[in-house]
Amino acid sequence: MTDESLRYPIGQFSPPEEVTKSDREKYLNEIERLPATMRKVVAGLTDEQLDTPYREGGWTLRQVVHHVPDSHANSYIRYRWALTEDQPAIKAYFEDRWGELPDASSAPVGPSLQLLEALHQRWLLLLRAMNDEDYAHSLIHPDMRNPIRLDTMLALYAWHGQHHVAHIQSLKNRMNW
Repeated sequence: MTDESLRYPIGQFSPPEEVTKSDREKYLNEIERLPATMRKVVAGLTDEQLDTPYREGGWTLRQVVHHVPDSHANSYIRYRWALTEDQPAIKAYFEDRWGELPDASSAPVGPSLQLLEALHQRWLLLLRAMNDEDYAHSLIHPDMRNPIRLDTMLALYAWHGQHHVAHIQSLKNRMNW
């Protein structure tokens, strides 16, 4: 496997030109399924397996599991900003540095799996209550040139969860775990 296929096992995110109501429903369902899928993909893994990087120079599976609720919590807050402010400029964070903190690099994954479940329950209450106008709201990310619409972010985070599940599943497949 190439480094690119290890880094992006389901391909890089490509923002859709348009997000239809049908697309939104598909993305919402993917976000809804993620906590159970993440729990299932790591079930039975030993600490040694969780401490294995999914690729050379990449995060360990443990760090991946902790990263997902970190990232999705940031997204949840960004949605709330975009819905209550006019095109807010959001704060980026150094996810690589967050991944090195002790609660991400060595802590048990159970609390992060619980956090992901609770966070997604709450986030989905908001996402499913949003209408077309709400999804047209946007925010400014300091690393992007153009504002990002909330419907595009929905597509991104549906992809993001699958992307990281694929990191774990891909390593499990390669290692015959």
